[in-house]
Amino acid sequence: MATCYRHPGRETNVACSNCERPICPDCMTPTPVGMRCPECSRQTTNVRRMPRDSAATLARRAPATMTLIAINAAAFVVEVASGGPGSSIFTVGGTFVGKGVLYGPALANGDWWRLVTSGFLHAGLLHIAFNMYALYFLGLLVEPAIGTVRFVALYFVSLLAGSAGVILLTPNSPSLGASGAIFGLMSAAYLIARHRRIDHLAQQILGLGVINLLITFGVPRISIGAHLGGLLGGGIAAAVVTYGQRRFRSLAMQLAAMAVLGVIAVAIALAAA
Repeated sequence: MATCYRHPGRETNVACSNCERPICPDCMTPTPVGMRCPECSRQTTNVRRMPRDSAATLARRAPATMTLIAINAAAFVVEVASGGPGSSIFTVGGTFVGKGVLYGPALANGDWWRLVTSGFLHAGLLHIAFNMYALYFLGLLVEPAIGTVRFVALYFVSLLAGSAGVILLTPNSPSLGASGAIFGLMSAAYLIARHRRIDHLAQQILGLGVINLLITFGVPRISIGAHLGGLLGGGIAAAVVTYGQRRFRSLAMQLAAMAVLGVIAVAIALAAA
């Protein structure tokens, strides 16, 4: 049995977690990274601040994410500028919103574009701020992991699946917002992290998802259909990219499979309208 390097007459099975020298109980100093000897416990770790990513760096890492945020922001500016009486940055209305919001009877009359445009409109400043922060966070996780083209396809599959969920559950209630697509990205981020065995990240995303689902069911005027539809659509699209790689090895086949998912979502929405 090893003996303490400072007290040669004392046997011990414990070693310093830093220098790995054997230490006895009198020489042990508990630290967050294990027991350390007196010398190592007095050492400090140099901390260096990492530089923040510039806008150009972010655009290179996740160009589609930054573009989608810019499109949503531009649409919100147009909403505010064209709002009717009583509209403000906190409560947006007007003709522009009315032409793009998702509404079952309007969809039944042939306004199919609402399935997409509703995902780029928001009801107010807090609504778009929350959604764009979530898109920024999830986009920086998902887009570099699967590539820009797959990311864009997954985003729109999630958006269309969320629109289908709205028409299935609440067709007569106007709905707008990017949350359906964002829930799809959340589902995708979880599955990708699990597939790549990044368990700590998967657990964090799962916790975030559970919290958001509790908010979905607990807070009035939140579209349950959009969130559940996006969650399901994004999860299936992510499965095509990750777990289905053996069958859909090429990018073209993966995109074709996600295109089929989008067509199915549109068909369900139109049939239910």
